[in-house]
Amino acid sequence: MVDHLAVMAQQKRQIETERAGGWLEAIHRWAIRKPTILRPSHSIGLALGGGFARGIAHVGVLKVFEQYQIPVRYIAGVSAGAMVAAAYASGSTPDEIGKIGAAMRFADVARWCLSRMGLVASERMDLFLHKLLKNFRFEDMKIPLGIVATDLATGEPVFFHGRGEVKPPIRASCSYPGLFQPVRHDGKLLVDGAMSMEVPAALLRRMGATRVISVHLPIQQLTGPGPSNMLQVVNRCFQIMQARTEHEWREHSDLVITPDVSGMEWDAFGSAEKLIQAGEIAALECIPRIKAWLDLGPAPSPKTKPVSVSQLPSGSSPAAA
Repeated sequence: MVDHLAVMAQQKRQIETERAGGWLEAIHRWAIRKPTILRPSHSIGLALGGGFARGIAHVGVLKVFEQYQIPVRYIAGVSAGAMVAAAYASGSTPDEIGKIGAAMRFADVARWCLSRMGLVASERMDLFLHKLLKNFRFEDMKIPLGIVATDLATGEPVFFHGRGEVKPPIRASCSYPGLFQPVRHDGKLLVDGAMSMEVPAALLRRMGATRVISVHLPIQQLTGPGPSNMLQVVNRCFQIMQARTEHEWREHSDLVITPDVSGMEWDAFGSAEKLIQAGEIAALECIPRIKAWLDLGPAPSPKTKPVSVSQLPSGSSPAAA
């Protein structure tokens, strides 16, 4: 009986020794194995500038990004770009945004209301945004969203992101000075975000983006002897100011997409298809570089090529809103 117990104990020790040896061998193999090479990863942020009706060109950029599966981790907008950014962040598709944008008219977002602070009130924009957006708070957005307005008292940009209602910041960011009345929000008097930050690249850096793609919609240069009405005067002031501050947002941008919308009028909603095509063409040119960031290999051929927009209709008084 004693001999039998001794044999069983010896067998148990042998099994434990072999098991320990197996563990040690596995650890040794793990330690000397060839290390896994991790592909570089970037959090892409998309910054959308203003342009009123010309902001519909942002839809073309979004369509191309979805077609080539470019992951937008953060999105921010100024003025018209704030509308598009909020709609996309809320879950609206580029096609849905484009359809609503094409049907939009100035009266959908503005009401003539003479005041010492501006000619137009923007309360109607709430109803329009209710159709455009699928969520109405920053914390409910499917993609982290940022919006920029300008504090009229200090001249500094005001950043909105993280928490809170979305519609008041959008209205503020779209309040083109001299035309729209300023928006009072959180104790501040706010106007167009483009007054302090033409493209919100810096905000995306603050939100966590490691690669920032900025979409710039340049204001059309005036032709002829000079401005002939109030809007053209304000528009020209925007041009002068933004030309002097352009280097600031470019310093925070890794890539700038510039759709050719220079010939479009500020209220060219009827040209939505051409605006979207202009955004597609400009975005397609940048896909190889973005793909290189993501190390996803060569970009596939697009399913359909957008129609070339070599000649766009001319206009005389675009706005920056």
